[in-house]
Amino acid sequence: MLQKMLRVFLQYGVSCVSFITMNPFAAFLLLLIVVPIVEIYFLIQVGGSIGAFPTVLLIVFTAVLGAYLFRLQGLTTLQRVQASLARGEIPAIEMIEGAMLLVSAALLLTPGFVTDLIGFVCLVPAVRRKFALSLLDSPLINPGAFQASQGFQQGPAEHNIDRDVIEGEFERDDDEGPKKDL
Repeated sequence: MLQKMLRVFLQYGVSCVSFITMNPFAAFLLLLIVVPIVEIYFLIQVGGSIGAFPTVLLIVFTAVLGAYLFRLQGLTTLQRVQASLARGEIPAIEMIEGAMLLVSAALLLTPGFVTDLIGFVCLVPAVRRKFALSLLDSPLINPGAFQASQGFQQGPAEHNIDRDVIEGEFERDDDEGPKKDL
């Protein structure tokens, strides 16, 4: 069955790719139909091989393991974002990796083996970095938007519009409050 599906996909793969790029809503709708069917197929196959209860335990285990790994990878990515900002650089790669981590977490929490496989692949740092770099090099993203020659710095004082502002603190001395004219 799986070999038949793979043969059909390879036969019509090029037309599927052009269909997806031409109509993203239809591609999303196709994913909403195809992914559950594939997941149910694999759940039935694995359940038939090892039994229903071990299959459910395996699904719960992959979800818990995925949530734990997502937390570790997410904290590491957050630290890299903070380090990039501290250096005055735009954390473009780290932001794309963060989005991939969110997708990975959603896939890992979705019951099924195919989505878990894709989610675990997205958790591998080398795969995330390679995907982020290829996405930044693609024509989908404007490369000039992520190039900062001066980093995140405030402009010179002559660009400030309101030069008469003096920052400070004040404290009211009178205990009665403001007096009203009667």
